Amino acid sequence: MEKTIVELFAGVGGFRLGFERASKDWQTVWANQWEPGKKNQYAFDCYKYHFEKFGGINQFSNMDISSVDVKNIPKHTLLVGGFPCQDYSVAGTNAKGIEGKKGVLWWEIKRIIEAKRPPFILLENVDRLIKSPAKQRGRDFAIMLECLNQLGYGVEWRIINAEEYGLQQRRRRIFIFAYSKNTKYYQQSNHDFFEKCFPIKSSETVSTIVLPSNLLEISNKFSFLFGNSGKMLNGLISTCRVYADICTKNITLSDIMIDKAEKEYFLTPELLEKFKYMKGAKREERTATSGFKYFFSEGSIPFPDILDRPARTMLTSEGSNNRSTHIVADKTTGELRKLTPIECERINGFPDNWTDTGMPKNFRYFCMGNALVVDLIEIMAKEINKIFEQEIYI
Repeated sequence: MEKTIVELFAGVGGFRLGFERASKDWQTVWANQWEPGKKNQYAFDCYKYHFEKFGGINQFSNMDISSVDVKNIPKHTLLVGGFPCQDYSVAGTNAKGIEGKKGVLWWEIKRIIEAKRPPFILLENVDRLIKSPAKQRGRDFAIMLECLNQLGYGVEWRIINAEEYGLQQRRRRIFIFAYSKNTKYYQQSNHDFFEKCFPIKSSETVSTIVLPSNLLEISNKFSFLFGNSGKMLNGLISTCRVYADICTKNITLSDIMIDKAEKEYFLTPELLEKFKYMKGAKREERTATSGFKYFFSEGSIPFPDILDRPARTMLTSEGSNNRSTHIVADKTTGELRKLTPIECERINGFPDNWTDTGMPKNFRYFCMGNALVVDLIEIMAKEINKIFEQEIYI
C-alpha cells in the first residue's frame, strides 16, 4: 500500500516530522494549517519553511479547512491531525436530518473522511475529550465514534502520558487510530495497535456498550464513562482503564536545558516576587464584578521547577508571566529564569530552532504549547509502517 498522508491542523509539522523520522517512505501529499482570526499565519509559515520543497503544500494549504472543496484534497491512505476539543453536539433539521454545531472542526474531518475514504486515520486530542461535556460525560467522544462507525471504520484509542514512556514531558493526550472495514487490519482477530506501541503493566475490568445508531439520540441522551483505552468494532465498544508499563529512565528537564541562557530570560527581583506569589498556595477574599465576595484558594506548585523529572505539560501561555510558566535554575549561574524557545522545542521533541523562522518569540512559545510530542508520533508511525507493509486494501 502506498504511504501517502494528508495532515490537517498541521501546526508546525509534528505529525509529518514524526512519520518522516520513522521512515523515508512516507509522503505527505497535502497539508492544511490555518490560524483563525490571525493576520499573520506564523505556524503555516514555519511549516512551509521546512517542508515546501518536499511537496504537499499548495494554494489550499493556508485556508480555513471549511472553505476547501474536497475535490482539491488529494487521495491518501492515512489521514492525520490534532484538532480542538469542542462541543460536538448535533441538532435536528426540518428535513429530519441532523447537522453539527457550526464551526466545529470534527465535522470537517468527517466531511473529508466521507469523501476520500482513507484506509487509516490517526488523530490526537486533549485527554478530557472522553469526559466531555461536563454535564453529559462521554457524549462528544461517542458522537465521534458513531460517526466513524457509520462511515465503516473500526477504532482504537488510548490516553498516553509521554512521561510514562521515558519522554521529556508530562503531557497526556488521547490518540485515536481508525481503520476501514476494507483493510486487512480490520479483518484480523487482534487489534492491539496501542499495546504494541506503548506496553501496559495491567488493566481493569472491561466495560462494554453498544452505541445508539442515531447521532441525535447520542447528542441528547447519551452518557457513558469511557476508560483511557478501548476499541470499537461495528458499534460495539469495549473499554477499560490500563496502566502503563512505566519506563524507569526518563529524559528530564535538566537533560534538555541549554548550558547558557541569554540575560532576557532571567527573572528580575520584581518578577521573582511575582512568581513566588503566583506559584504559592493562597486563600484570599476576592470581590466579583457584581460585588459578590468569595474566597479564592489554590495549592502551591513546585518553584522552581524540578530538574530531575520531565517537564510539566507546556501550555500556549509558556514564557508569559503566569502560574503555568516553567521557572528553572540556570545550569551555569543557578539563577532563576524562564525556559528558552529552544528548550521548549526540545520538550516536544523538535529540532533546535525549528520555530525560528521569523515569528515573534511569544508565538514560538504558543506553537510549542499547541504542539504534540513528536517522539510519540515516531513510535506510532513505526508500527503503522509495519501495518502498511502487510496491508491489502480491498
